[in-house]
Amino acid sequence: MLAVLRHAQFRRLFTAQVVALVGTGLLTVALGLLAYDIAGRDAGAVLGTALAIKMVAYVAVAPVISAVTDRVPRKVLLVFADAVRAVIAVLLPFIDQTWQIYVLIFVLQAASATFTPAFQSVIPSVLENEDDYTHGLSLSRLAYDLESLLSPILAAALLTLISYNLLFLGTVAGFVVSATMVVGTRLPRLVAADRSVPLLQRITAGARIMMARPVLRGLLAMNLVVAAATGLVVVNTVVYVRDLLSGSNTGVALALGCYGGGSMAVALLVPRLLTTVPDRTLMLTGCLIIPIGLAAVTSMLAIAPPAGLGWALLAVIWIVLGAGTSMINTPSARLLRAESSEQTRASLFTAQFSLSHACFLLTYPIAGWVGAATSQFTAAAVLTAVATLAAAAASRVWPASARAGIDMAMAGGR
Repeated sequence: MLAVLRHAQFRRLFTAQVVALVGTGLLTVALGLLAYDIAGRDAGAVLGTALAIKMVAYVAVAPVISAVTDRVPRKVLLVFADAVRAVIAVLLPFIDQTWQIYVLIFVLQAASATFTPAFQSVIPSVLENEDDYTHGLSLSRLAYDLESLLSPILAAALLTLISYNLLFLGTVAGFVVSATMVVGTRLPRLVAADRSVPLLQRITAGARIMMARPVLRGLLAMNLVVAAATGLVVVNTVVYVRDLLSGSNTGVALALGCYGGGSMAVALLVPRLLTTVPDRTLMLTGCLIIPIGLAAVTSMLAIAPPAGLGWALLAVIWIVLGAGTSMINTPSARLLRAESSEQTRASLFTAQFSLSHACFLLTYPIAGWVGAATSQFTAAAVLTAVATLAAAAASRVWPASARAGIDMAMAGGR
């Protein structure tokens, strides 16, 4: 897998991704502490609102930015987005009102909604060989998982030496280094966009392509399966560990580590698996595993096992859920590459970015609000039903006969 780093362009882009992720991880910790300083007991509500703002920015801003900047060279766009994120990170330590947090977070996440799809859409042109691209996707998935595990540890270590406000400087450094790496990378020339097409049609182009093709309709349904599992883990792990298992903050970190570990293990195996197993088979296996894992969570909440058994069950289920999400997430960009051309690639990657995050606007409230208003059992049961229905829809709308079209497109380097 690491052999793909011999490609100089990809190596620089991957480095840019990693340092930006570390900076974002430090920002997450620092923002939580800043919210507590400003809002006290209401810090959770502030962070919840900030998370909602993030998702709205991802869903609403990404397609618009992609359409408006369709003639801007990708290098210019990526560097500009990093520059905006760095400026926002510089400003955050100086604010003292919750509304200021919301405004700056919206701008920062709008910049991220500009950077991420553009970044993802250039990788297929940099790694034209299909095996190299698959290895690159696995490395990218590992980077995301490692960031979620290591950034809180790094932040905790730094907080023993510095105040949390200085963590924002680490965020700034991450975005500056990311921009520097992009500046030094030779990116493929952008295919000129057809501006005769009305703006609204350009904004919705990627979504319309995804709705029109069976393979990508299947991917849309799979996004909801992933969101059901991720929503439950992200929102309710702390509740399960602290309230149901009487655990500590360290226990929360360990539980999340099990989820990330399951995801990383599959990401490492995906390049080898896809040499013998079709994308559809692997991804639908993930769609089968996730509802089973969520049903296991629901059962665990119903029987309320003793703490020792509860810990064991939680660890195993979280590993399984992490593995299932990675079976879907890691190969998904291969489908986008196979189903796109140079002209449509940016809009298609943007649509996937936007629509996949739209699923979280459904599953996060189910995990959080239903759990708080009724019971954790009800929230888990509802998410199990959502994942099951979405998995069934994915299997139905992406027929096995459509697989050959993907394989031919990949073999032809489309």
